Amino acid sequence: MPNIPEVVRNEKTLKTLDKGVTASSLGKFLRGRGPYTVFAPSDSAFNKLGKDNVEELLKPENKLRLDEFLNRHIIGHRINFKDLKDGDKLKTMAGKEVTVTVKGKKVSIDSAVILIPDVQSSNGVIHKLDSVLIN
Repeated sequence: MPNIPEVVRNEKTLKTLDKGVTASSLGKFLRGRGPYTVFAPSDSAFNKLGKDNVEELLKPENKLRLDEFLNRHIIGHRINFKDLKDGDKLKTMAGKEVTVTVKGKKVSIDSAVILIPDVQSSNGVIHKLDSVLIN
């Protein structure tokens, strides 16, 4: 089974995230043992930031900013979709806290809705989001 960066690379709707993982120092980290949970913004989620903002973030001189930005989307353990409960507070690898909101079958992390849950990898799980996590 492929690891997280390999899954991201092979997903058609995660091309911008793949560029970010490649440009950051997280590629090697996310190939590690894990397990990790990645709340993965889709390409359309990155489009909401604006093309210029994304291109700026991907520049080599902004590697530290990119690392911090991406770390807001990573949890240091596996959390499957069924385990996300309303009101849960999750600490990201960036040290920030995100909040889970459950309304019916719709689950959000902060204000980002999980579009596709439980994309499995050898070292964790990926949940595709409709927005980036800004907090």
